[in-house]
Amino acid sequence: MTREFRPPQLYNAAADLIDRNLSSGRGEKTAVIDDRGSYTYAELAERVHRCASALRSLGVEAEQRVALCLFDTIDFPTCFLGAIEAGIVPIPLNTLLTAADYAFILADARPKAAVVVDARMPVFAEAARLAEWRGRVIVPGDGAGSLSDLLAKASPISDVAPTRADDTCFWLYSSGSTGDPKGVVHRHASLIQTAELFGRRVLGLTEADVVYSAAKLFFAYGLGNALTFPMSVGATSVLLAARPAPEAVNAVLRERRPTIFCGVPTLFNSLLASGGLPRDGEHALRLCTSAGEALPEHVGRAWREHTGVDIVDGIGSTEMLHIFVSNRPGAVRYGVTGREVPGYRVRLLDEHGAEVAPGEVGEMHVSGPTAAACYWNNADRTRETFLDEWVRTGDKFRQAPEGDFIYCGRRDEMLKVSGIWVSSVEVETALMAHESVFEAAVVGARDESGLVKPMAFVVLKPGVGAGPELVEALQGFVKTRLAPYKYPRWIEFVEELPKTATGKIQRFLLQKRANEMRAGAAGR
Repeated sequence: MTREFRPPQLYNAAADLIDRNLSSGRGEKTAVIDDRGSYTYAELAERVHRCASALRSLGVEAEQRVALCLFDTIDFPTCFLGAIEAGIVPIPLNTLLTAADYAFILADARPKAAVVVDARMPVFAEAARLAEWRGRVIVPGDGAGSLSDLLAKASPISDVAPTRADDTCFWLYSSGSTGDPKGVVHRHASLIQTAELFGRRVLGLTEADVVYSAAKLFFAYGLGNALTFPMSVGATSVLLAARPAPEAVNAVLRERRPTIFCGVPTLFNSLLASGGLPRDGEHALRLCTSAGEALPEHVGRAWREHTGVDIVDGIGSTEMLHIFVSNRPGAVRYGVTGREVPGYRVRLLDEHGAEVAPGEVGEMHVSGPTAAACYWNNADRTRETFLDEWVRTGDKFRQAPEGDFIYCGRRDEMLKVSGIWVSSVEVETALMAHESVFEAAVVGARDESGLVKPMAFVVLKPGVGAGPELVEALQGFVKTRLAPYKYPRWIEFVEELPKTATGKIQRFLLQKRANEMRAGAAGR
């Protein structure tokens, strides 16, 4: 018996995000505002179609890759969505990487072309030399062969590639803070699923919203915040090319009047300390979101008191594309990460793979429709992380009696002190509640007997003097808030903490410094 042929059901993520706005009569509504101007949904659609046509004219074929090293301007959604519409796989790149980092990615991903902002061309050119990569490089601007020139010459009519929901859509490279970056492969269906499950069902986004994300578009968190979420409902996205320094962010909040602001804990803390953060009544915010690291309780409460607006804290990952456990608007509890986002399930497991009892610390595994397909060219790490329907996050949590999950740190950040597990995040939170402390990070260090104890690196608030008296005061302060064995045995005052481009503290650098300091002390 001859099997009947049934054509597959087609789905293209870029076509979905574009068409749902044009077909709903939002063609003349503002889609994007960047440093150079504003663009309607109709104008963005034409740019996307022209980009798809231009990439095809350069010989980039469906399922081949194109790297995007771009600032947050209209060029990013143009190229990201244009590639997807053509069935080409875009790979957004962190704009702050070194030549060695870019060289690794070029050799690993082997993109056919790259769109690179002018300011990063010297570093990218060195990366191409190191990787012996000879693909086509396109730069923004108005010269011959530039992105603007290619778009102007390209056809405004483009056929949508016949992709399917489970086809590879785009990659995102992990930060590589503990090793080489990993190429995380995502499907076409995942973009709209994050928008529906978190953007609409948790944040309640509507077309009336104006969204500003300080987290950049190359970051999974920022990609959802500033591109997928607003486009899914016809809202407006505000893009800022520069790094989100407090002065620039405060100006955006006052002048662009976003209704939703998406940041990270470090930035919220810096904005509160900046002296220029708009107060309640001086902005249009209705909601803020935070991810990347756990939001300290005192930061959330101070933000609420100053602005009159809550921060909805949550946790996501590059592997899951966006947030899967979160607080809820109108029911925010500072100091907890929240509960499962609709459509996701989580479990906490011990080191033997058994589910932990309520209140005990375990590693969080998550299951949901936006899980990545794999790590590119990394079968071993894929097998370690993607376990059937479950994804290992590497994050340690415990569940409170009320059902909320409380973050305890990464699995490699838990400290065994006096035979008991101690969360470095818990000690950091206690330190940061002190009036003299601006930021703190805690790692494990060995005492004279070779036993692990907490060691803290502390950034003080302006005008606060460091000294032995303050060390004792901070140690005593922690003892009043936590079990005595959890207090930091050593406190090192520093000007700043090392961080990634996305604002995460690079604890492995602090761990290295702590090891060196303790080794030096032992040798004296």
